[in-house]
Amino acid sequence: MRKAGKIEIGEAASKAAIAAGKARLLIIAADASDNAKKKASGFLVGRRALYVPLPHSKSELSDALGRTSDLSMAVTTDFGLSAAFMQALSEQYPDKYTELKDEMTKRAEKAAKRKAAGPKKKSGRKQDGI
Repeated sequence: MRKAGKIEIGEAASKAAIAAGKARLLIIAADASDNAKKKASGFLVGRRALYVPLPHSKSELSDALGRTSDLSMAVTTDFGLSAAFMQALSEQYPDKYTELKDEMTKRAEKAAKRKAAGPKKKSGRKQDGI
């Protein structure tokens, strides 16, 4: 997933992806410091990415993402991956993540429709240099 550019790992990479408008989900470990949680919330001010506090520890998040050092946050940059992640999380914890899953599924479907529709035509402008 990292090589495909669908996930950014760590605080600096997460912040950069959010600032660039590429972030879809910001996931943060349950045992992340209050400072890390505050920074993560601050990154999302005025952005459309969803904040997802995980029920898993930093070491579990690190292991899942193939890191050896503890990791408190990561960002997904792909709607499909984000929707699949939220689907799996809501199946495991239905009382906590169903609402976030529904929102991400809705966003993923909307993005798929936009992609299928192709690029917008520019109205009112001459095209092909004519």
